[in-house]
Amino acid sequence: ASLLLMAAGIAAELVIGLTMGVMAALWRGRAVDHSLMMTSFVTVSAPQFVVALLLLYVFAVKLGWFPIGGYGTAAHLVLPAMTLGILGSGWYARIMRSSMIEVLRTDFIRTARAKGLTRVQIIFRHAMPNAILPVIAMIGIDIGIFMGGIVVVEGVFGWPGIGQLAWQAIQRVDIPIIMGVTLVSACAIVLGNLIADLVVPLIDPRIRIR
Repeated sequence: ASLLLMAAGIAAELVIGLTMGVMAALWRGRAVDHSLMMTSFVTVSAPQFVVALLLLYVFAVKLGWFPIGGYGTAAHLVLPAMTLGILGSGWYARIMRSSMIEVLRTDFIRTARAKGLTRVQIIFRHAMPNAILPVIAMIGIDIGIFMGGIVVVEGVFGWPGIGQLAWQAIQRVDIPIIMGVTLVSACAIVLGNLIADLVVPLIDPRIRIR
């Protein structure tokens, strides 16, 4: 359950955050940029339970589009994943914006423009593969955090993940379970950073170890 929520949450963070970051970089200094950066500030500052309860109230209680809670189908996954996506998207948006602005100022982007490439080709073929490298490092950290358990989000939506297990173990003072969750969390952080270190050279061959 934790692996499933982790994958969906990171995917939601990337879709929302990278879109915001790229748009803010392309319209740097304009109203779009300021609005998106203000939105990112709000998302990273919002308490987890507030966002979770708000999404639950609007989309499950009022509109009835998704189940109120539980685990088992894709519909149960949407609201917890969107909560994590909204909460984490601000960090990705800010990092992607800074990285994208830096890449767009480089010589090879000016060369691509001089060759007559379209804006879409420049952004997706040349700029994003270079700008996304810092984001991959953040994904590695998120893997460790999510596998350590997101207690509040899992509690609001009744998601049977590691966070819920850890909270129940703390209430019962179940030392073996607490130690097990701590060990799994530590291994997940190491594994997440290892995966990030292995993926980065595949995107940017310049930093491969020879």
